[in-house]
Amino acid sequence: MVNNFSRSTSFNRRALNAESPRVLNVSSPKALNVLSAKPLCFTSSRVYHRLGWVSRLFPVLILIGALISFIILLHGGYIYVLPSLSQAFYGHGVLKFNDSSNVCDIFDGSWVIDDDYPFYNASDCPFAEQGFNCLGNGRKDRDYLKWRWKPKNCDIPRFNVHNVLEMLRDKRIVFVGDSMSRTQWESLICLLMTGVEDKKSVYEVNGNKITKRIRFLGVRFTSFNFTIEFFRSVFLVQHGWMPRHAPKRVRSTLKLDKLDDVSNEWINADVLIFNTGQWWVPGKLFETGCYFQVGNSVKLGMSIPAAFKMALGTWASWVENTIDTNRTLVFFRTFEPSHWSEKSRRFCNVTQNPLLETEGRDRSIFSETIFEVIKNMTVPITVLQVTSMSAFRRDAHVGGWSDNPMVPDCSHWCLPGLPDIWNEIFLSYLLADYGLPAVNGKQ
Repeated sequence: MVNNFSRSTSFNRRALNAESPRVLNVSSPKALNVLSAKPLCFTSSRVYHRLGWVSRLFPVLILIGALISFIILLHGGYIYVLPSLSQAFYGHGVLKFNDSSNVCDIFDGSWVIDDDYPFYNASDCPFAEQGFNCLGNGRKDRDYLKWRWKPKNCDIPRFNVHNVLEMLRDKRIVFVGDSMSRTQWESLICLLMTGVEDKKSVYEVNGNKITKRIRFLGVRFTSFNFTIEFFRSVFLVQHGWMPRHAPKRVRSTLKLDKLDDVSNEWINADVLIFNTGQWWVPGKLFETGCYFQVGNSVKLGMSIPAAFKMALGTWASWVENTIDTNRTLVFFRTFEPSHWSEKSRRFCNVTQNPLLETEGRDRSIFSETIFEVIKNMTVPITVLQVTSMSAFRRDAHVGGWSDNPMVPDCSHWCLPGLPDIWNEIFLSYLLADYGLPAVNGKQ
């Protein structure tokens, strides 16, 4: 963002007339007292000459000093102000590997109140599933809707929804991951629908209702000829049935060396956004009889972190060998923390405001592994590092305001809410990568 400064000067004729030379009556004692306290003959002509030279030079010195001060101020502003603003404006604040420049960390900041939020009403968006519509399900407090993420040294530009719609014209955006990915997918659709006049021109391509079980969902924006799709792939790698001669406790396996069998559907996207992590826990794996497999060998003793790293390695190889990154922009969103008060996940305490401390939830073995794997890739991947910023947001969870209030939820997020901020960051980067400006101001 560049601020243009202009300085205008107006002149008043009366003021000019007031500054015109006065004719003094030198014979008047009062007039002499005003001009000088000493007799005029005491000042020599040489002194007058020097004083005249100084008086003519003085405005020039003032002008030179002003110019030097202006240059110093402009230089300082360029170094300390403009880069931070332009980095946020053009998206360079988003953490991107293979970029050694020292840029503003857009994910290092704090939450601040902003009355411009929220940007949409979930009850008016047919693609926000009822289970995430906390206000529609009876939540009374609205404070959780008003928080904006403020990086320390820059700002996230407020995108203009019409610019984004034009940017996405003729494109295909694909989300791949678990239900948290689906929440972000729903959030993006609802954000963009605020700029569409004919709401009926936006529809799910197969006429499906947005539910948890459907493997594929695709919403088409007819007026702009683009789709935003979601593929449910909670592990990213293949989930198969029990292999031959496996122990009885093995009911199914994750094939860590094979990407999900629907991965061919992701290839021709213009933008890919991946996430995984929530299902990589004993309750979703070992306790259900699901173990790890590499080739034809079942790895009964392999730990979840080791398996997760191997699965991400398989994903990374697939991206490097299959995706044309000159055409397709690839993002990976890190693990977002839940806020259960007990390991048994029986107690969900949703607060009215964000936490003052992250309570250790700002770190995750899954997020660290994502960084480690992507850092060693040969193609550029943009990491959306939402773990730390989301760790404060205990207030933003669904809690008891889902479509099934008897089952508390401190994992998923209300819509509108936190996923909208993830999408603001994502879109600011996307706008920059396509060379389009974000526009500050209300949507």
